[in-house]
Amino acid sequence: MKPEEIEELSFKIIDKEAPPHHFSFDQWSIVRRMIHTSADFEYVKSVRFHKHAIVRGLEAIKNGENIITDTNMARVGIRKSDFERFGTEVKCFMTDPEVCRIALKTGTTKAKAAVDAAIPDMENGIYVIGNAPTALLRLIELVKEKKAKPALIIGLPVGFVNAAESKANLIAMDQPYISNIGRKGGSNIAASVVNALAKLV
Repeated sequence: MKPEEIEELSFKIIDKEAPPHHFSFDQWSIVRRMIHTSADFEYVKSVRFHKHAIVRGLEAIKNGENIITDTNMARVGIRKSDFERFGTEVKCFMTDPEVCRIALKTGTTKAKAAVDAAIPDMENGIYVIGNAPTALLRLIELVKEKKAKPALIIGLPVGFVNAAESKANLIAMDQPYISNIGRKGGSNIAASVVNALAKLV
């Protein structure tokens, strides 16, 4: 089978086996790709969308705004070819020397320091978090303080310490987001959401 045939068959299987849901067509196209990436149907029950999430995300893509990721794994997982026509840049500040210096000097995580470094680049763009709860918690602080203004936050950190809590804080905000409840997530899942958005443009 060709790659596109495998993908098409996979989506048909997901549509057949997925439990009942109330997602819109656009929302389901995103959740379905998350399931395709993970083979985990729990996302049907755990994913949450802010009411303006998809509209704001598509506007950011069409306007060629930056996409910032919290890991290079997420950055690599985003299909750049889908965004080239818009002039979008996909950036990650985790290995920036200044970010590393600040993290070491202040005793904080590089993920948190990278959020601060990305403030000028994230305005009206999309911030993608698939790994670090500290990054999401810091981003939430900056948004509340009106120091950071991303159009959309894709908040899907994974893990046992503050992953679920950071996502609960995000979902409680009136800020466009795509997130989920619980500990599951990951850089590959976060990247799949961005790739799914690109298919909706």
